[in-house]
Amino acid sequence: MAGGAAVAAVAGATWWLLGLPATFVLGSVAIYGGLAGVVLGTLPPSLPGPGLGPANRITLFRAGLVLPLAALVLHPHALDAAVRWWVVGVGTAIMVLDGFDGWIARRTGTESDFGARFDMETDAFLMLVLAALVWVEGRAGAWVLLIGAMRYLFVAAGWVVRHLRQPLFPSFRRKVVCVVQGIGLLVALGPIIPGDVAVAAAAVALASLVWSFGVDTVWLLTRGTA
Repeated sequence: MAGGAAVAAVAGATWWLLGLPATFVLGSVAIYGGLAGVVLGTLPPSLPGPGLGPANRITLFRAGLVLPLAALVLHPHALDAAVRWWVVGVGTAIMVLDGFDGWIARRTGTESDFGARFDMETDAFLMLVLAALVWVEGRAGAWVLLIGAMRYLFVAAGWVVRHLRQPLFPSFRRKVVCVVQGIGLLVALGPIIPGDVAVAAAAVALASLVWSFGVDTVWLLTRGTA
């Protein structure tokens, strides 16, 4: 309930800033409801604790906040300075909340593979949305889309190379690189950021991501052929 109300508030503010049809708000809330239904319907029986759990609720809340930002990709003409500040603010809030779901899961003893995967996919979707906004705003070339697409390209590669479907070891490096991506993309969207700085920030984000995926890819291929 609280998550749906928050999504409605963010979507409403976005609607007001852009002057979009009222159906934008209704659509955002409806998609959030569908997302919540899918998540609840796919909960594994082995999930610790009753229901979705506090940590996964935060992740679902974060995923819901991404939806109004995703809709902005379809309205590049409306991305003026005020709207871009709004995107930076909401995107920052989503990233800050990312530091709480895992912490709460550990504190409450409700850590699970489902929660980790849900958190990772939410992060991946956020990066895809931010990268798309940087591109449609003309802050960087189409290459910036690789930041958002990298996770999905890696999954697709796993369909072809079975070794890439093996589980990866826990890594603090991945968490740091995820933060670098988010900061780089949010900086690139900043209205007061010069164009060359925006390009540099996005390039650093992409370079760190390529390096991180490269490390994991080499490890998986080496491990799989050993």
